[in-house]
Amino acid sequence: MRAARIAGPKHFEILETDAPVAQDGQCLVKVERVSVCGSDIRHGYHVGPEEIYPMEIGRPCHEVAGTIVESRTDDYHEGQRVLLLPTAGTGGLQEYFVTTPSRIIPLPDEGPLDEWVMCQPSGTVLYACQEMPNLLGKNVLIFGQGSIGLSFTMITSRLGARSVIVVDPLDYRLETSKEFGSTHRINPDRENVEEAAAAVTGGIGPDVVVEASGYPDTFNQCLRVAPPFGTIIVFGLMSEHHVTVEHELIVLKQLRIIGTNSARLADATAHIKEIVALRQRGWCDPGKLVTHRMGLSDVQKAYDMYEHHDDQVIKVVMNVNE
Repeated sequence: MRAARIAGPKHFEILETDAPVAQDGQCLVKVERVSVCGSDIRHGYHVGPEEIYPMEIGRPCHEVAGTIVESRTDDYHEGQRVLLLPTAGTGGLQEYFVTTPSRIIPLPDEGPLDEWVMCQPSGTVLYACQEMPNLLGKNVLIFGQGSIGLSFTMITSRLGARSVIVVDPLDYRLETSKEFGSTHRINPDRENVEEAAAAVTGGIGPDVVVEASGYPDTFNQCLRVAPPFGTIIVFGLMSEHHVTVEHELIVLKQLRIIGTNSARLADATAHIKEIVALRQRGWCDPGKLVTHRMGLSDVQKAYDMYEHHDDQVIKVVMNVNE
């Protein structure tokens, strides 16, 4: 089968390798669409020590959609369209993938897979939003308007927030956020975020602040912009990030800080299944995140584009058969 992997620092190779074989209790999935995620860039598309190369077949990639071609379980059947969640140390950049029912999310028969695969990142955001207090009539501020930040914008605006204030240094992302439900937009390179947020909220400040940018410096910005007794949702920061925290703000303001990571749950698929159902009934549409489509042959271009924010990219989806 055809596959791709990181062979050296920021360098992909495409190769032919043996297809995996399903065992009892597993499904063999023909992978059809994959997408690039910001965590792929941080965890795999970087300059690492020499001994990590080449990486395992298919890495780094965990947003995967395809069709079951062999089922050795009673839970799913051949011909069923699914999302799948690769486990640690595996990746989706390959034509076939073996997985268990616990890592599968069933999809409807209608609609293009390149749009349904967006339910994976938006599903992780749905979990974080469920950890928030009631948003009806409240003010929300979101740092970062990549695919994760836009998913927060989409969901919080539909949960009844009075204002959804978004912050990003890239103007094209701010413009895109309008389609997802933002009410106010702040470019931190041109405006003081705290002053702008205070102006929008009548001096009260945002009830909920979301860190969706993935940059350590933004964490303390969340502390500064949040009002007393406000809630901060930490999503974008990775485990390898180390932050010097302005802890006095946490104590003085008595802030509620919630770190979220749905991948650590006993059932990592539950919230993705929920967002699939919500999209199917028309409540939201994560498929609008897709801005670029290309083939697996362009995997190098896709990751370079995502890393450098080229061509106003939000999400790149690759057809594994091309």
